Formats: sequence, C-alpha cells, structure tokens
Amino acid sequence: MDALAWPPFAILGEGGSAPVVLICEHASAFIPPALDGLGLSDRARQSHIAWDIGALDMARRLSARMGAPLVAGQISRLVYDCNRPLEAPDCIPEQSEIYPVPGNQGLGRDDRQARFDQIHTPFHDAVAAVIDRQCAGSEGPVVVITLHSFTPIYHGKTRELDLGFLYHSRGEIAEAATAVEAERGLMTAAVNEPYSASDGVTYSLQKHGDARGLASVMVEVRNDLIDTAAKAERVADHLAQTLTTAMARAGQGGAA
Repeated sequence: MDALAWPPFAILGEGGSAPVVLICEHASAFIPPALDGLGLSDRARQSHIAWDIGALDMARRLSARMGAPLVAGQISRLVYDCNRPLEAPDCIPEQSEIYPVPGNQGLGRDDRQARFDQIHTPFHDAVAAVIDRQCAGSEGPVVVITLHSFTPIYHGKTRELDLGFLYHSRGEIAEAATAVEAERGLMTAAVNEPYSASDGVTYSLQKHGDARGLASVMVEVRNDLIDTAAKAERVADHLAQTLTTAMARAGQGGAA
C-alpha cells in the first residue's frame, strides 16, 4: 500500500479569515497509478462515480468569494471515500451504481485499513486543523460547509432539483438557505435532497460540525449546472450570496 503515497488533500485559501471552513471530499478523480485504474474503463474513471464533477471549480470560487479556507480531496472516492467511516460498506465500493470496481473487490481487512490510514486519516486531520485555526481567529461561531455535486440521472431516474441543502442533526442553515433560494426564485432547492443523513452522506458534517458544536451544511449541486469552469463559477457566486444570507439569518458566521 506504500504505492498509494500521494497527497490525499490540498488546502486552498489558507489566508481566508471568514468564520467558515469549506470541505470538498470528492474533488478529484485521481487514482494512484499503482492501482491500475482499479480495473475500470477510462469512461468510468472520469464519470461521476469517481468524483463530484464540477465541485472543485465551484469550491475554489466559493473559497475566494467568502474568504474561507478550503480542504479538497486529491484522490478518487473510489479508492477511499473520505465522506464515509471505515465501517461503511461503501467507503471502498466494490460496485458503484452500474459499474463493478474490480480493484476494490475482495480486499482484506489490512488493505482496507491501509487505505483508511493513508487517505481518510490525513484528510480529516487537515480539516480538523483548519477548523481549529479558524475557531482560534474568530470572535464568532465557525460554520462548516461541505460541497458536492450529484448526477442528473441516477439509476435511470431523472432529478429535476438544482440544489440540495443537507444537515446531520442541526438544520438551521439548511432550512435558511432553502428559504433564501425560494425567495430569490432562480434555482430550485430543497432540504435533505437528493440525499439525507439516513443515506450516510453526512459523515463529515457530524464529524466536524455536530461533534464540535458547530453549525454545518452540506451543499449538493446538480452536476450539469457546474460541469465547466465558467458554469461552476457562476453557481459559486450565486451560492456565496445565498449562504452568507442564510448564515446571517441563522445567527452563524460572518459576512462575505
């Protein structure tokens, strides 16, 4: 497993002083060369099963607009999904949607633990350190925001939703953001859609938000809205306004 040695995260916007920390767990489709593409076709390795399409471009722009640091994953979620604990069956998926993942099939406990240790642990240690730094430098509460994208068609079902605002147990920002979107009338939005905590997708929110007593929200954007850099930046500009307004209404965070 030494062949997996690759920086599992990058920290962008480290100088940002806003009481906000952005996390993009699925920012990259990169699979370390020694894993031989996990036995997948080129098409599968670049599809949404490997990463959140457009999420990194959106996260970078949002980091700049909000003046907030960003921790971004640099290894495909197919190698290890940093939004899942080790005990989750899909932290190293043997199949993702319609695609079997040969390189993940039949892994032993030691191999699974090694991927956890080399990818999950340093990634989340970095997130914790960035949150510590923002908390130390802020007079008010810090907000944790995770950024994701979802595919327009999932298991043959079309999703019409533009945005989802998800939460683990504290829903004040998700509810406020959805209300702001309804008022603005530019994009369709809903709370805990197209996923919810019961789907196991709020792991990072719980780990870095709820467990520390910090407000948090997970933002899901339909990936055809952000699948080019220009589109991703437009959506990020839109979200910067929505999230800043929502945080203010919820009594969390500061102005962008």
